[in-house]
Amino acid sequence: MPAGALRYAPAILVGRLTRFAARLRKPGGGSAVPGLVVNRIAPNYLKRTLSGFPQGLVVVSGSSGKSTTTKMLVAILRAHHVDVFTNPSTANISQGLTSALLERADWRGRVPGEMAVLEMDEGHGALVMQGVDARAVALMNVMVDQIDRFHDSEMVAGMLERIAARALETVVVNADDAYLERLALKVGPDVAVRRFGVSEAVLAAAPRGLGHAQTAAGRLQAGDGVRLERVDGRSAVIEDHGTVVAVGLPARGIHYGVDATAAYTTAKAVLGDRFDRQTAADALGAIPAVFGRGERVLVRGQEVDFVLVQNPASYQLNVDSIEPGTTDVLFAIGSDVRDPSYFWPTDASSLGRVAIVSGSKAAEAALMLAYDGVEIDRVEPDLGRALDDFLAAPAPASGTKTIVFSADSMRRTRAHLGLTGAE
Repeated sequence: MPAGALRYAPAILVGRLTRFAARLRKPGGGSAVPGLVVNRIAPNYLKRTLSGFPQGLVVVSGSSGKSTTTKMLVAILRAHHVDVFTNPSTANISQGLTSALLERADWRGRVPGEMAVLEMDEGHGALVMQGVDARAVALMNVMVDQIDRFHDSEMVAGMLERIAARALETVVVNADDAYLERLALKVGPDVAVRRFGVSEAVLAAAPRGLGHAQTAAGRLQAGDGVRLERVDGRSAVIEDHGTVVAVGLPARGIHYGVDATAAYTTAKAVLGDRFDRQTAADALGAIPAVFGRGERVLVRGQEVDFVLVQNPASYQLNVDSIEPGTTDVLFAIGSDVRDPSYFWPTDASSLGRVAIVSGSKAAEAALMLAYDGVEIDRVEPDLGRALDDFLAAPAPASGTKTIVFSADSMRRTRAHLGLTGAE
């Protein structure tokens, strides 16, 4: 066996031992630590592995919608019999990506699969993609997001531009995002640009907009791309160059319809003549919600909806998409929201009433909700106690018990409830 074939064997061994130790210490946790270790020991492993898939690499990035779009895209490609390697939605930074590869790698560091479809964080993706080519890059949007990291939308657009520059065949952009439309004009002549967007009717149904830092002046016209024509609960209609395609969505909300349209457009670009509209529609209708993003979970014998809010745009879109008449809501904001004033521009008045406000930022969250006119039954900073009491309460008079949480509170909620399986 050539010596080079085992160049990554020591790093793989150390990474797996690190993963084993991390999971002994914290079941369901420590997922990024092995990748951090491997990246230190073998800094070229991630780039070399990402470049080794026979049918290439597809990258999904942007401020919001990456996780759901990636899962939808993978489902469509697999339905077309493509062997896809992908990463869990929480593994979208460099060490998380390496950990995801480590899960599947053999002792030579090789990962099975014909194609890799990876969600990438905007900042880390711009670094990871240095020296790595992608077959296609799909860009979701530019939003006001994580002010401690991405304080300027221009900075985010610049990161996405660097990721797009690594595309060899296709760049897929959201035509409703003015930043991405400007970025599309800079794509090289040998790279195709494919667009997705929403109809005027869909935009009008979202009175607060779709959360873009800058919305494009006009909507995508028929024949210029793939359009989301309408959304009704968990159903949507996509128009594909004159052909109407009905699809199911994993959760309520226009933003899930946008994600489905992005995945459909990207799959069509990647598959070419192999793409089948009905196969894509069937695949979209069959996938469950992604890890907290409109996810419905059976907990202690009752169904509970999980709604993740990560930035002002996702906060607004997700709160607005909660089924009207829902009466039992637990609202939890954790330590990941360093400055709760981040969410003050949003409007949660549609909630009407919240049973419990919890998390390490419970007091600030309760004040914000009160200014939106939301009735609050109780403020309980101890999230574990809040969860136990919320779930022990009688079934709601209307709708499904719903937990709205930030990322830190989501992780703590899942750990407290024993939901520690792989994402």
